[in-house]
Amino acid sequence: MADNDRLKGKQVAIIATDGFEQSELESPRRALDDAGARTVVVSPKTGEITGWSEKNWGNAVTVDLPLEHAHAEDFDALLIPGGVMSPDSLRLEPRAVEFVRHFFETGKPVAAICHGPWLLVEAGVLRGRLVTSWPSLRVDIENAGGEWTDREVVTDEGLVTSRKPADLPAFNAKMLEEFAEGVHHPQLADTSTHRTRRDDRRRGEIQPGA
Repeated sequence: MADNDRLKGKQVAIIATDGFEQSELESPRRALDDAGARTVVVSPKTGEITGWSEKNWGNAVTVDLPLEHAHAEDFDALLIPGGVMSPDSLRLEPRAVEFVRHFFETGKPVAAICHGPWLLVEAGVLRGRLVTSWPSLRVDIENAGGEWTDREVVTDEGLVTSRKPADLPAFNAKMLEEFAEGVHHPQLADTSTHRTRRDDRRRGEIQPGA
């Protein structure tokens, strides 16, 4: 299958609001579009949301679907861009938290970068999972039962995470790979499985990202 067809027929939700990191939405979205996916920006806001680029407000992005009208079951995968403001606002939105949780309950792949994993903490889906993020989230992730590591990209059973914009090439590549594979083992069905995998990693029996 050609690279521009590898995600043909798949619909990917991008959940964000004002203050998302510009590059962490635009770069993965471009990669997804180029691979044939249909990307849909979902937000609690309507109209447009504005990104954050380095030390200033960035570009506006059109909201394709208001969160109140979004149904997670209509999507094949989920992208959560970082930026401090967007994930911090979204984790206070019960609808956003439930929207995110659906992808784990149904085993659909999820990619989150930088501060994006804050939403995963709030959704209670990180127990036993190996993840990375912006370093300041480490304690939050560990308190939520996750195992944090400092790597440019981590893949764990359909969950892809990275730390910062510099990691985007590796993040995008793994995101496309996992999204193309589709549904993985239901991610909340048996958290004891994830705890066992985490213990095996610590003993060196399996490698991080396996």
